[in-house]
Amino acid sequence: MAECCSKSSECGTGCGSQGIGVYADVKDYYGKQLKKTSDLKSNACVSPAKPTPAFIRKALKEVHSEVTSRYYGCGLVVPECLEGCRVLDLGSGSGQDCYVLSQLVGEEGHITGLDMTEEQLEVAEKYIDYHMKKFGYMHPNVDFVKGYIEALQDAGLKENTYDVIISNCVINLSPNKSAVLREAYRVLKDGGELYFSDVYSNKRLPEEVRTHKVLWGECLGGALWWKDLLLLAEEVGFGTPRLVTAHYITIGNKELESLIGDCKFVSATYRLFKIPKSCPRERRQVIYNGAITGFEKMLEFDVNCTFQEGQVAEVDGEIAAILKGSRFAEEFSFQPVVKTQPASTGCCPAVSQTIVTDPFEIADLLEHGNTRLPTGGCCGAKALDCQ
Repeated sequence: MAECCSKSSECGTGCGSQGIGVYADVKDYYGKQLKKTSDLKSNACVSPAKPTPAFIRKALKEVHSEVTSRYYGCGLVVPECLEGCRVLDLGSGSGQDCYVLSQLVGEEGHITGLDMTEEQLEVAEKYIDYHMKKFGYMHPNVDFVKGYIEALQDAGLKENTYDVIISNCVINLSPNKSAVLREAYRVLKDGGELYFSDVYSNKRLPEEVRTHKVLWGECLGGALWWKDLLLLAEEVGFGTPRLVTAHYITIGNKELESLIGDCKFVSATYRLFKIPKSCPRERRQVIYNGAITGFEKMLEFDVNCTFQEGQVAEVDGEIAAILKGSRFAEEFSFQPVVKTQPASTGCCPAVSQTIVTDPFEIADLLEHGNTRLPTGGCCGAKALDCQ
C-alpha cells in the first residue's frame, strides 16, 4: 500500500492503521455484503449525472447481465475520442465500464481494469472470452489486475503508459486520495487524461461521518470537499480540473440522512489533464473538425466549453495546451488569435472569466431548470451548451 506523505487526513490523505481498516471494510462491503445493485442502502452509487448517449447505450446492451447487476457507479465515465487508446479503469469492479470501453477503443486499443476485491475480479475475468467473441475480436483487448488504486507501481503498472484513466465512484473509497492522484499522474502519458465521476461534499466532513462504515461504503463518508480536489490536483501537477457535469445526490435512507446532518453531496464528473510541459499556454483560435464518433456536430468538453463543428472559437492558454498536447490534437485545427476577427460564437471563456469548477453551482442550476452559467464569456452570458 502507498505510504502517507501528505499533510492532512481531512484532505483525503489519511492512511496508517485507519487506512488499513478502510481497505478491509471496503473489501468486505463490496465483496461480501453487496451482491447486486439493489443491495445498496442509498442512491449515491446508482445514479448517473448525465444522460447516456445512444452509442453508449448500444455498447451497454452488449455487456453480460451478471456484470451489469454488480455495477456500483455514480456517473458516466466514457470520454470522447477513444479509438486505439490504452485505458486504465481504477476500481473496475465487475468490469462493466471496461467492457463498454473495449468496444470503443477497438481491437487495437486496450483496457486494463484494476480492483482490490477478489469477488469483483472473479466476475470480471469470468466473462473476458464471452465479450471478446461477442465483439468479434481475435485477441482480448481487456485484462484485469488485482491491486490498490493508491499503489499502481506495486500492481506492476509502469509510468507513462496510459492515454486515459477512468474511475467511477471509487476514489471516494480511498483513505489516501492524494496518493491516488499522484499514481494516476505517474502512469499517464504526457497529454493523458484522468476522467472520473465521484461523490463530493459541500464542506469537509465531520469525523462521525468519515468514520461511519456504512456511510463510507455507500460513497458518502469518504467524499472529498470539492475545493480539496482542486488543491490536490494542483499539488500533483494536473491542470485545472475541468467540470463536465454534476447533480445532487438523494440519499433515500432516513437513517443515513439523520447521520449526515447539513452535509450535502453531489455526483460530479471532472477531467484532469497531464499537460505536456513543452506545450505553450497561449490563447488560440481553434476549429473542431467534427470527426469524433457520437459528437459530429458538437463536442461538449466541459460546462465552460462547447465546440461547434466547423466554427472558430477562441480559447484560453490552458485549453489550447490541453487540446494541442492530447489525443484531441488531430480533431482540431489551430491558429493565432486574429484581433480584427469578430467575436466567436464558439465556446470558451474570455480572459476575465472565472472557470466554473464548483459542482454545487452547476447542480443548483440544473435542479432549478436553469441551464445558463452566471459568468460572462467571449459571447457574454453562456449557456451550459454554450449555444
